[in-house]
Amino acid sequence: MKEIIVKKLMSTEVSCLPPEATLQQAVKLMVEQRYSCIIVKQNDFPVGIITERDLVKVLDQDSQEIDLSLSVSEFMSAPISALSQNDSLFDAMVISRAEKIRHLPVIDDDERLVGLVTHTDLANAHFRVIELQSQMIKNAVAAKTTELSLLNDELQTLSTEDHLMKIGNRRSMEVDLGRTHASSVRYEHPYSVLLMDIDFFKLYNDHYGHLAGDEALKSVANVLKENIRDSDRLYRYGGEELLLVLPNTNASQADKVARKLLSSLVKCAIPHEKSSHKFLTISCGGACVSSNGDKISTWENLLEQADSNLYKAKNSGRNCSAVS
Repeated sequence: MKEIIVKKLMSTEVSCLPPEATLQQAVKLMVEQRYSCIIVKQNDFPVGIITERDLVKVLDQDSQEIDLSLSVSEFMSAPISALSQNDSLFDAMVISRAEKIRHLPVIDDDERLVGLVTHTDLANAHFRVIELQSQMIKNAVAAKTTELSLLNDELQTLSTEDHLMKIGNRRSMEVDLGRTHASSVRYEHPYSVLLMDIDFFKLYNDHYGHLAGDEALKSVANVLKENIRDSDRLYRYGGEELLLVLPNTNASQADKVARKLLSSLVKCAIPHEKSSHKFLTISCGGACVSSNGDKISTWENLLEQADSNLYKAKNSGRNCSAVS
């Protein structure tokens, strides 16, 4: 099935205001036109966004009098995350999920505003694809088993989540890292990654069984999710390895996160008789895109650095971290 691109989903009717427009103008436009957001545009380039949520925050201020003559540039969310009109539906879903964004401006190759995609647009398109895929599968059941298998595989590629651990999967991780790295380069913001491996997990499976191993994976994922920020993104890297993306985080901050996660899992004391520690632990290797004044050029190289540090942690006795 041909992948759906954002250009086919977006609305080209976008409500816009210049940065110098007043808050009163924004409120009036949203009320009269029943828009859920307004793009702040300067010379055809999107520079910010005003959403219903932003207006609620303004109205919730302690001051009883709100100065509606202030410019929207003082209230808009910026910088904004934008989609390319040639991005796929899958890319858009990953970005919306990872960054918790309900309104995504769409830009062309010159970064000029050409449309808007909402969370509702993505959800409707996703369900249409799933319904079509399901119908194709039903039609193929009576025909060829091999064709059914191929359709099932294609349906699975639409998922952004690992079904067992209930965290992002490898494919969505790669999309997220590509976008996070590009944003880091553009706005000169740091970000870090933590690559984690459950210590002696093969021995755990051999001793307790694979069903218990699956429960252990879910338990570890839950512990990690409970101890990270809302802006952090956790993915299943493969097998018993997990990757945590830490936006706007330098190496020192990432090291503190790693130590916190290791400590949190130790406190749970999940039994592991075949481990030298006698309970489940993780080893962690971390890397920051900006380290010692040098900038790592690609997210793939960043993962290689994190993987190298993970081996250092394992060689240091496991249940520890190495971040640079």
